[in-house]
Amino acid sequence: MIAYVRRAVADRILLLRALRRAGPALIVTISALAVLGSLVPAATALAVAFLVGRVEAATADAVLSASVLPLGLFAGVLIAGQLMEAVRSPLSGLAKARIDGAHRRHIIVLTTGGSALDALESPLVQQLIREAKADPDNWTQRTPAEGALAQLGLLGSLVGLMGSFAVLASYSWWLVVMLAVPLLVARMLDTAGERAGYRTWLRGSGEGVHAGKWKQAIVSPGEGKEARVFGLGDWVVARMQHHIGAMFEPVWAVHRRNMAMRWRQALLVAVPVGIAFAMVADSAASGFTSVAVVTAVLSAGASLHMILDPFSDPSIIGGVACLRATQQLRVELGGAEPQASEPARAAPSIPPSAPLVRFEAVSFTYPRTGRVVLQHVDLEIRPGELLAIVGLNGAGKSTLIKLLAGLYTPSSGRITADGVDLTRLGIPAWRQRIAVVFQDFVRYHLSAEDNVVLGRPDRDPAALDAAASDAGLDELIARLPDGWRTPLARSRTGGVDLSGGQWQQVVLARALYAVRTGARLLVLDEPTAHLDVRTEFDVFERLAAHKGDASVVLISHRLSTVRRADRIVLLEHGRIAESGTHDELMTLGGSYAEMFQIQADRFQRGFDDRIEEGELL
Repeated sequence: MIAYVRRAVADRILLLRALRRAGPALIVTISALAVLGSLVPAATALAVAFLVGRVEAATADAVLSASVLPLGLFAGVLIAGQLMEAVRSPLSGLAKARIDGAHRRHIIVLTTGGSALDALESPLVQQLIREAKADPDNWTQRTPAEGALAQLGLLGSLVGLMGSFAVLASYSWWLVVMLAVPLLVARMLDTAGERAGYRTWLRGSGEGVHAGKWKQAIVSPGEGKEARVFGLGDWVVARMQHHIGAMFEPVWAVHRRNMAMRWRQALLVAVPVGIAFAMVADSAASGFTSVAVVTAVLSAGASLHMILDPFSDPSIIGGVACLRATQQLRVELGGAEPQASEPARAAPSIPPSAPLVRFEAVSFTYPRTGRVVLQHVDLEIRPGELLAIVGLNGAGKSTLIKLLAGLYTPSSGRITADGVDLTRLGIPAWRQRIAVVFQDFVRYHLSAEDNVVLGRPDRDPAALDAAASDAGLDELIARLPDGWRTPLARSRTGGVDLSGGQWQQVVLARALYAVRTGARLLVLDEPTAHLDVRTEFDVFERLAAHKGDASVVLISHRLSTVRRADRIVLLEHGRIAESGTHDELMTLGGSYAEMFQIQADRFQRGFDDRIEEGELL
């Protein structure tokens, strides 16, 4: 019981803290309106009692004149209540926008500001993001603002509750206990039922994710092509309905049980209320109590149900769940805010020249899986060189790139730039000096210009045109209907769709623009996978031209592309198996020479010159 009370108090404090984001003046105003509004039922009961008392005491000829003042007071109470609600509603909307807006921004900063990517890939973290995002997908979800404002209304209701108790106590103290206790117990049962329903929804929210994916598949242009060509519409809808049913059927079952319990709760309240009202009415009939007092008591007693209603508000339960998920998400992502008293440590400055980067006995194992990807890798990326990394699928090439970009943290060992650990340099600062083209790059539905200068706030038109030329993108830009301003998505007005090879040129231009505006390490993971051999050769020539300005790390399956690299590193089973120039590795006669010969033979026969797993002798 003590643990339950502590948890309930902690939840209430959590909601009240969320109110700070709305601003003190706004919250004070809403609180005052909530308190005054909660006193309306008690004031109404007193106004009715005043009216009945004046009418009861007046003679037949003076009933109308005796009723004018109490009727005016009664009407004034009702009008004041309506006016306060009319003012409170838009102010609550403003507070909700501020609170939820700040919360959503916090979630975005939390999920995008962390250095590592491995935590974000965790299913638990993805589930917490869905719970904490404060952007309801259905009727079961609530936002922190909804919970916080409901909690504020609940505190106002407590003041109104005291007012109604005072009216009831004017008759007798036992009436307060007899009416309030059953109503409080009923509200606690309602709250327990609502909490059980919310927990059940959380357990099934993964099914909602599956349903959302199927919905996206059938309405988006990309997946929609296959859905129409293969006639998948009915099948996709059936899958979507299956997951929706799996998500909500347990929730509906809980709510059906809650509804079935309502008659017991109604009986719990109705019996003592009926007895209390009968006793008060009998007292009035026997002449022990005036009709005015009885009227006030009955009105105040009836208002308790309305005043206690916020005690089981599902918004409070949902708001607490959202904030709890945010707390856990912050822990999982390692994003707890530093204490204000902690002095900020200045990171060492990064020189403007290309750095000497070293992998020193670096190993990496995927968290929660135990799968070892890299083992004791020692590697140098020398200033101004073009380093090629080759190997079969699954050798660890892309993982190595993610470690270099600070997206993963080594399980052991360290990565340094000019002798300083990247974690000490500061990953955000390090990323200002590195440009990466990933194999699974993102196609942003923005203009061509925005796609290239993405993340670089200071736009340099000369660097933009030069980067486009280096990537072979300038001819495409000249053909676009609105040049650089053309949206690269047909779903946007005036937009166009690009081929895979054209998109690859856009992403290459993005990385080369970064190099021309300050980046000194260019990392390319399969940058020409969608290009034909001739275009790939031209692009590689342009990349090689930049190796003096910046170090270039190139991952490619086509060994004919990398033969002019200053140095070639072969990864096998997470280790560096061979290292040297193309001629040196061919003379060595190892795995690289075998792979190169296989590719050359395939290319001469007119086949794709890539080698996949299992093709080596």
